[in-house]
Amino acid sequence: MLPALTKWYDRRDFVCVEFCVADTKDVKVNFDKTKLGFSCVGPDDDIFENKIDLYLNIDENDSKHKRTDRSVLCFLRKAEVGITWPRLTKEKTKLCWLCVDFNNWKDWDDDSDEELTNFDQLSNMMDNMKREDDGNDDYTDDEDTFDSDDDEMPDLE
Repeated sequence: MLPALTKWYDRRDFVCVEFCVADTKDVKVNFDKTKLGFSCVGPDDDIFENKIDLYLNIDENDSKHKRTDRSVLCFLRKAEVGITWPRLTKEKTKLCWLCVDFNNWKDWDDDSDEELTNFDQLSNMMDNMKREDDGNDDYTDDEDTFDSDDDEMPDLE
């Protein structure tokens, strides 16, 4: 098993984690209060697996994931909103497969509440788009899975 290249960034309400594996099969994402688990089969039948002990607790029931052609995005709802995560992991250990997504990083400590991305708005928007999406067989109807892309969703390119 190989660890998937993983990028992450912090927001006031949630933490976004992107597992960068294209054309995934058998995707499994496990949200736990203190941990995030990910596994999948890649395009060359390589098996990828990541287990992350999180810096702080999350609301595992309100966290979501979305599979795209290029990656699997996870939106982890913070258990304590408004607390900055200086790192994703509990331990300060440097992991070669984990990096900060500086393209989407935002120093939200200095921002006003109106300018911040709101997890609830993002979640509701994605749920509405999910209902509008008919016939896209690549995604499941699992309530914890986003089903379509949107302009307000973070650009992870």
